[in-house]
Amino acid sequence: MGGKAPPTMNARTWTLIGRDGNPYESDVPGTLGGHRKSRLYGRLDCRAALQALARGGYVKDRVFFLNERDARAAGYRPCAVCLPAEYAQWKAQSAETRTPRSDEPPGRMPTRRSRF
Repeated sequence: MGGKAPPTMNARTWTLIGRDGNPYESDVPGTLGGHRKSRLYGRLDCRAALQALARGGYVKDRVFFLNERDARAAGYRPCAVCLPAEYAQWKAQSAETRTPRSDEPPGRMPTRRSRF
């Protein structure tokens, strides 16, 4: 009477980025996606991220987070497209703590310079 071996569960893990910015294996998938080079995070259904993925970019630098707290602690900022309220809050906070460059008048945000 040979007994059957119990069925094995598919032990899938996901690689997430932790609060310290280092990857770790998780038993649960991330709830937010991010881009390592741009240091931003957003929803998994973000229109901008899905368009970038469809063009073939983004994939090799894609990272995942368990939650917003981990993403922020790891130094990532919210996406302006899919998390506009969080982005506005982040932008306001970063403007308050930003140190002006020596060549700009105090209290003024720098203008974005074109690459062309």
